[in-house]
Amino acid sequence: MKSYSLFIILAVSLLMACKNRKTNSAEIVASKTEYPELRIVPIEHATAVLTWGDITIYIDPVGGKEAFDGHKEPDLILITDIHGDHFSLETLEALNTQKAKIIVPQAVANKIPEKFTPQLDVLDNGDRKTRFGIKVEAIPMYNLRDEALQFHTKGRGNGYVLNLGDERIYFSGDTEDVPEMRALENIDKAFICMNLPYTMTVESAADAVLEFQPAQVYPYHYRGRPDVSDVKKFQEIVHRTNPDIKVVQLDWYPKMDY
Repeated sequence: MKSYSLFIILAVSLLMACKNRKTNSAEIVASKTEYPELRIVPIEHATAVLTWGDITIYIDPVGGKEAFDGHKEPDLILITDIHGDHFSLETLEALNTQKAKIIVPQAVANKIPEKFTPQLDVLDNGDRKTRFGIKVEAIPMYNLRDEALQFHTKGRGNGYVLNLGDERIYFSGDTEDVPEMRALENIDKAFICMNLPYTMTVESAADAVLEFQPAQVYPYHYRGRPDVSDVKKFQEIVHRTNPDIKVVQLDWYPKMDY
């Protein structure tokens, strides 16, 4: 009788153990989330279109409606600053933005007509907002050099970090290598400006990248006055110190030979 009882106890224990293993296995499978692939299309200079699954994101849309021919209407629009290479009211009004949320700093909001007010999310430096499952962080962007302080004052514009699933994407906007950029963490793709006299030198951009160490860096916004920044030199500086950072060169100036 004792043997029979022991057999029953062992059998029940074995069944419960199997059940628990199956439950835990199902939980592990359910917790694995496959995120959509991110597609990045440069338009020109600071303007880009990002597609993430069913979500279309316009970064600093300028160039008129025709610049976005062939692209889906935006769900999310991010504008970094008031300057014409980042903010174009004419372009904004020409696009079909009826379904879009538009994330802007206050200085840009002040220049947008009231009809857009229900669509606007105004972020100050350090603010965060989640739209369409994407958390957007507003990162300070400003000048440090005395001769450039008048171009971008601290607090006026935003760089942005977009949290797309398990990826963090940074767009610098117009900035120098400010402490807030250098303090960024876990950035997968960083879009870094480098044009004089308005933003920063190639050397400053590379030094900042080497400090916060994104997995990939995309030089963009590198047309200056009068010179175009040397993005090959930027790549050489980065790779000399950290060859693990991948420098990705896209065609940001399709109408030019650089």
